[in-house]
Amino acid sequence: MLIVAIRTFVLYIIVLIAVSIMGKSELSKMSPFQLVIVFMIAELAAMPIDDPSTSLINGVMAIFTLMLLQVLISFLSIKSEKFKNLVSGKPSILIEKGKLNIKELKKLRITSTDLLEQLRLANCPSLSDVEYAIMEANGQLTVIPKAEQKPLTPKDMGLTVNDGLLPMVVVSDGTVYNKNLLAAGVPEELFRQKLRDSGISSYKDIFLAFYDENKAFHVYLYSDNAVPFASEVKI
Repeated sequence: MLIVAIRTFVLYIIVLIAVSIMGKSELSKMSPFQLVIVFMIAELAAMPIDDPSTSLINGVMAIFTLMLLQVLISFLSIKSEKFKNLVSGKPSILIEKGKLNIKELKKLRITSTDLLEQLRLANCPSLSDVEYAIMEANGQLTVIPKAEQKPLTPKDMGLTVNDGLLPMVVVSDGTVYNKNLLAAGVPEELFRQKLRDSGISSYKDIFLAFYDENKAFHVYLYSDNAVPFASEVKI
């Protein structure tokens, strides 16, 4: 039992390292080749756990071989567009300038019902509102609506807007994140003073505090040290 636990822990760390080295972009793309790599790594990791007689070293070597193969394929894909298309495939235009590409739909075995379903998921329920629809190499459908169907932006309306910030948590479960306060341009002492002015004496009273893209702080307090208040305190 202990041997199985140790082998499981070791393989978990190995797979975690392998996936980390492969990179976040590999997980987000998930092309057919990358999907096969993930399945094979999972299978190779399971074999030494299921069968204690299987060599742990051999399993680890196989996992790292697949990892190196994936890194090599990714490197070659960056260097050669033809190689990338060969391994990962290339995007297919299903709708071009409002017209259906019947040939491409048949080639990908996509029915009209499947296409309409994907358009609805992309918030384009009407086919007549679509200028371009592109099936990406990872299987996702990118939909570009016609110009008259695009939502208005502040630029279209001639409005001036301030640059927004990335919303960040500054206090979570009573713990303050000084790095995020620094990113917001607010010294901790000033933040403490603002909290005191709002009747909040300690970070331990705070369930969650964050600042939004408009540089406004929002603070949610504990109720009886268990449930956060439904209301928020805006600083």
